[in-house]
Amino acid sequence: MTEVRCGYLPLVDCAPLVVAKELKFAAQEGLDLTLVKQPSWSALRDMLAFGQLDFAHMLSPMPVAMSLGLGGIACDIDVLMVLSVNGTIIGVSDALDREMQQTGWTNTFDDPLGSAEAIFSASSKRLRIGVPFPFSMHRMLLEAWLSQASGFAADRIEIVTVPPPKMADAVRGGTLDMFCVGEPWGSVAVQQSNATLILPGAKLWGFSPEKVLGVQRKWASEHPALCRAMIRAIYKAACWLDQPENTPLAVEILTRSQHLDLPDQAIDPALSGRFITKHGQRPKQTDQFMSFHKGSANFPWRRQAHWIADVLSRWHHLDEARSRRIAQACFRSDIYREALTPFGEDVAQPPAHSEGKNPNATPLPSSQEQVIPAPDRFFNGAIFDFAGSNSLD
Repeated sequence: MTEVRCGYLPLVDCAPLVVAKELKFAAQEGLDLTLVKQPSWSALRDMLAFGQLDFAHMLSPMPVAMSLGLGGIACDIDVLMVLSVNGTIIGVSDALDREMQQTGWTNTFDDPLGSAEAIFSASSKRLRIGVPFPFSMHRMLLEAWLSQASGFAADRIEIVTVPPPKMADAVRGGTLDMFCVGEPWGSVAVQQSNATLILPGAKLWGFSPEKVLGVQRKWASEHPALCRAMIRAIYKAACWLDQPENTPLAVEILTRSQHLDLPDQAIDPALSGRFITKHGQRPKQTDQFMSFHKGSANFPWRRQAHWIADVLSRWHHLDEARSRRIAQACFRSDIYREALTPFGEDVAQPPAHSEGKNPNATPLPSSQEQVIPAPDRFFNGAIFDFAGSNSLD
């Protein structure tokens, strides 16, 4: 048994790490896995950069941003696999909800464009919106979505960083008008702060890489066997999590004090897809809220790394071609294949292609025959084109 340390934040999408430890998938691979809870994404980032962690549960843009030298310590970070697809949720304060309803808006929990129009029609004041971290898929999708509204202007919003466990307090205290956060903290905001959930992130991008397994590139090159073992352990846990009959036990495991330390009613929505969007109302069902394994969810697609790099390039006025090269180097589909293919797992082997082009599940070539990734449609029908790219996923 080899001890490895993995940092995480108390979010439902840390479940593959927790299950890998608690159900002994890590032990089966010879790993004595220690999970180290972190108070914020910045704390986790610094712990990984300073070598206090071997692996880390990370927001998907974080490794690219760190490798580009953005926001804190510059450090080459690799993505070994995706831990979860989708899983974010958008909510508004009680006051903003009432103002939106006065415009005639009805909360169907699945209308991105109608909800964006209602937000800017409801209030002329500058809206403060909480996200967990500056380099997050939350912020990327939020800005892409709101900018499509006819009433949008850059000075109409202020995006601020709030650690996920503090999001409900910020809404209750009147600091935030809106938020985009990972579960269970959206549901906690409903229960504790009378917030209203208006949109799951999956309605903005059907196949958004939310959390990834990050590792220092130097450490990965020195410990290739440990990296492959960790990938296999988490892959087994992700397969287990996506089987519906295992959801009750998964909820029970996550509620334990050493993991999330929250009641089951706060954790169940993310795994079941049944959300109480406003206190006192009946639950709404949403499909594909979060996936841990289905649809090749664990594969570190380099085309998605390119998409992240392009957003960061626009934000920080970077050279796009250089950013893409660095991002592509971060998403280690080569290590992922090395870990799983010898054990008979069917791993995708497609060339880089367009993102957002597939409204339906579409088969792709694989190591055995074919795999079927989940639909990847963007809310506005946009397509991120990789024409001319010679890189392989």
